[in-house]
Amino acid sequence: MNPFDEDRHGEQEFRPELIEGVRTAAIALKDDDSDFDALLEGIGDARFVLLGEATHGTHEFYRARAALTRRLIVERGFTAVAVEADWPDALRLNQYVQGQGADPDAMRALDNFQRFPRWMWRNQEVLELVEWLRAHNAARGKDSPQVGFYGLDLYSLHASMREVVRYLAARDPAAAERARHRYACFDRYGTDPQAYGHATAYGYADTCSNEVLEQLLDLRRREVEGVLEQDALFYAEQNARLARDAEAYYRTMFAGRDESWNLRDTHMADTADALAEYLGRRHGNPARLVIWAHNSHLGDARATQMGDQGELNLGQLLRERHGRETYNVGFTTYSGSVIAAREWDMPGLRRRVRPALRGSYEALFHAVGMPGFLLRMEDLGEAGSGLRERRLERAIGVIYAPHSERHSHYFHADLPAQFDAVLHFDLTSALHPLDRDAGHEEEDAADTWPFGM
Repeated sequence: MNPFDEDRHGEQEFRPELIEGVRTAAIALKDDDSDFDALLEGIGDARFVLLGEATHGTHEFYRARAALTRRLIVERGFTAVAVEADWPDALRLNQYVQGQGADPDAMRALDNFQRFPRWMWRNQEVLELVEWLRAHNAARGKDSPQVGFYGLDLYSLHASMREVVRYLAARDPAAAERARHRYACFDRYGTDPQAYGHATAYGYADTCSNEVLEQLLDLRRREVEGVLEQDALFYAEQNARLARDAEAYYRTMFAGRDESWNLRDTHMADTADALAEYLGRRHGNPARLVIWAHNSHLGDARATQMGDQGELNLGQLLRERHGRETYNVGFTTYSGSVIAAREWDMPGLRRRVRPALRGSYEALFHAVGMPGFLLRMEDLGEAGSGLRERRLERAIGVIYAPHSERHSHYFHADLPAQFDAVLHFDLTSALHPLDRDAGHEEEDAADTWPFGM
């Protein structure tokens, strides 16, 4: 008896015509430069191309996103890569890829990524993309728009406050002192922003919301001249906006998942819009962004169980704001290996990904019998109605909990409404972390399939 039969109880087999319909619409991946021709055709003139991932630790997802990103930059003139990472950490990489800063190589430029999970950005796949971006910019020359690398997330409360002060200290000591005084509101909570969130959410202390807002407004009133100073002010303003949003995020963490999730994804959407607006003015034409984040952030939340429960996300917001100028691509896998931790703030291990649950989209795509394929929703034809029946979809983040697979990693979704296209890799492998404390083979056999059930 298959050890997953209990988890799969009640799921239905797929109709043969559905499998054949997906097989007919699918475009096989051949692992060459032509793999994404049809995807680029579907993307057309979109300015926001969203590239997802079903896990935060799969080599094939990172490799495909990097390959597609390179083609979008070279063939379609995209000038920004914006990722699910903190703004100040990514900004150091941005300086490196644009030939600025003091870092001698990409490995050193990645040093700011020290917060869990480090492997998510400190990996060989990202390293190679960063080196390519730097070489591409150097070949284009300083007179051409440089491709940048930016972060969209909001976890860097303290790092962003330090960057605001550092920016002001070099230009306006009095303004820097005002910023220090405002941000000192957080000092009593130490370096853990969750301690601040807990104390303020339960009324044990006053919030710092006025202070972070005042500092943001103060920066927005500044006027500077020259391209480099305009860039520096924009970067500082984004850090100040991050501090404002992070303060609210950590406060709402204790009010419920939906509220904090919505605030975080709204921040990412607002950052993408601010970046696009600024780069558009900077370069004199509408900016085009490639955005990397998890499927759960980029697939339209309105087509999912989470949306039914009140969650929104980055993909939904960009679709609502920009319509057909947004094109989002989901990624799926049936089984393989992944870098993921057992619990929060634990090392990332190379772990076995269980075969997808029966009845899920991933199991359906496995039944198609192709090692990898592209599925554009516009090509579905007769398979469309069958795919639009809500099914289970898997999401593995930085933590993988195989013992509670169904509860922890699956939700119901209408995949054709979530994404404009999907890339499926049936058997995947773990990405390659740069740090010695990540990527080791998991030793606990009880946590891997098919043992320990």
